[in-house]
Amino acid sequence: MKTIDSIPTGKIGRTSKMVQTGVKIGGNYIKYYSKKAFDKNINRDELNEDNASDIYDGLKSLKGSALKVAQMLSMEKSLMPSAYVEKFSLAQFSVPPLSAPLVRKTFKKYNGSYPEQLYDTFAAQSVNAASIGQVHMATKNGKKLAVKIQYPGVADSISSDLAMVKPIATRMFNMQGKDSEKYFKEVEGKLLEETDYILEVQQSKEISEACVNIPNLKFPKYYEELSSERIITMDWMDGIHLSEFTKLNSDQNLSNKIGQALWDFYMFQIHNLKAMHADPHPGNFLIDKDYNLIAIDFGCVKRIPEDFYNPYFQLAERENLNNDEFFNEKLFELEILRETDSKKERDFFSEMFYEMFNMFSTPYQSETFDFSDEAFWNNLTELSERYSKDPELRKMNGTRGSQHFLYMSRTYFGLYNLLHDLEAKVEVNNYKTMS
Repeated sequence: MKTIDSIPTGKIGRTSKMVQTGVKIGGNYIKYYSKKAFDKNINRDELNEDNASDIYDGLKSLKGSALKVAQMLSMEKSLMPSAYVEKFSLAQFSVPPLSAPLVRKTFKKYNGSYPEQLYDTFAAQSVNAASIGQVHMATKNGKKLAVKIQYPGVADSISSDLAMVKPIATRMFNMQGKDSEKYFKEVEGKLLEETDYILEVQQSKEISEACVNIPNLKFPKYYEELSSERIITMDWMDGIHLSEFTKLNSDQNLSNKIGQALWDFYMFQIHNLKAMHADPHPGNFLIDKDYNLIAIDFGCVKRIPEDFYNPYFQLAERENLNNDEFFNEKLFELEILRETDSKKERDFFSEMFYEMFNMFSTPYQSETFDFSDEAFWNNLTELSERYSKDPELRKMNGTRGSQHFLYMSRTYFGLYNLLHDLEAKVEVNNYKTMS
């Protein structure tokens, strides 16, 4: 893969790159409408493919939070045309890496030494490049290590990058007025945390130590003496990405084994730790030769406050969900309904969130759940698609719910997506036996 010798780090340089991308997109629309004038039956597939390609090419050269947002959107399969999902999913673990000279320069800037001065060996060629940083293989004292280096300028450009992305996200998700600010602040806060590698090491150790008793789950060891604010050194973990495993595997028992480890990992975090690995895409999980699940990259960890956790999971119980008075009370606690809402708005959002809670909580209603159930998956995606295109919702302020919904919903949807791809059958309450 072609390497990158420089990344625009200033606001002007990054904005200029986005403007260039916008010009290309404008050209794509001109081409589309020109063809449409001669053929009324032409669809938008070619336009979507051209736009997705041009947007991704622009973002991958910028890296950082702009590319991270594309990665997040690639998980929203029901909201995005397939061309965007396919192209943006490359941001999960396959983007052009920094060149060897830029790696050495960046490493020296962050650590005060060149990599060969700290490690016995250091491979200048990246083995994995993503949105915030890239990983290199190294050795020290006989140990095989993974060294993650943050791209230059990422932390300093988060606010300006989000300002560029904000108008697109606002239109896409029907956000209106000042109410949308809490969501952008939530995203900005999480992205800033992801650039703090000292925090990531701390979170990695905290969660991996707490989850040590979960069967078939492994974590790398982290080396604080070889890590800093922009560099992380950890054990090298051999394995293939979860997405590769799902393509190759045909053994249902292995799917169930890995799916159970994944389910237990998330349920234990959510219900016991009130904190969770909130970036559940395939690039953050490996499968080793013994078919253990390996969890990596704890940059994005969402803490779940009690005043959100309690009403949220109370509505996972069908008795509560079907109690109109209780349900209505919790919708106000979760900031879904407001005192200023009209009757039409209350009725609409009550029905919408009833369907959503009913669907999300379906796996909790039995002792075992089969994520290969196409009826469940089709209902889940149909629900998302229906409300994303609902003309009535477009007329209302769709900015509803506590800011904590953002990463909670993303995590659950990502988890269900991974388990669906695995076609795993899990024991729902298994995590309760672990401490």
